[in-house]
Amino acid sequence: MKNSLIIFIFFFTSSYCQNPDIDILKTINRNDMPCWDKTMKGFSFSAYPVGVVSPLGILAHGYIKKDKVLIRNGYKSCITLGVAMTISTALKYSIKRERPFVKYPFDITQRDDVGTASFPSGHTTAAFASATALSLTYKKWYVTVPAYAYAGLMGYSRMHLGVHYPSDVLGGMVLGIGTGLLTWQIDKWIKRKNIKKHIDT
Repeated sequence: MKNSLIIFIFFFTSSYCQNPDIDILKTINRNDMPCWDKTMKGFSFSAYPVGVVSPLGILAHGYIKKDKVLIRNGYKSCITLGVAMTISTALKYSIKRERPFVKYPFDITQRDDVGTASFPSGHTTAAFASATALSLTYKKWYVTVPAYAYAGLMGYSRMHLGVHYPSDVLGGMVLGIGTGLLTWQIDKWIKRKNIKKHIDT
């Protein structure tokens, strides 16, 4: 029932948002620039390797420094990425939105090889999940700003390559950030519960 409601809301809103969605994409995807196209394709390819290295890097940093907080954050980062990508994949198979270059073959140029389902953007999900985990772990502007700049450019690259609508990218952004914030919040609840349990005993 819940999944059906989500799918209904998505298609109901997308029917009203489709024109600006495709208009924005046309503007971003419009011009062929071989050097920039190649750069964006290479940048886009980095999403999943960076997504894996990022939480493992936090975990390794924690073990090297023997810092229990960092180690815990490393595990939370792994959970964030794993949950975000699981939800992203489930949504793709549930919603089965056509890629923009399939639906609008005369308007959108495909510049990358992808699967069939469009919503949400998995690359953007991974990038924003990693950026959120890094930001919540280190809480320094010189980590947060580059992390989110990387994630934002990842979303742009997916649109420039013609493989995602702006709404796909927005969905990935919300999913990546939301999963990170929720993971950290659940961890806080667990800590509070453990502290209360320890005090009561």
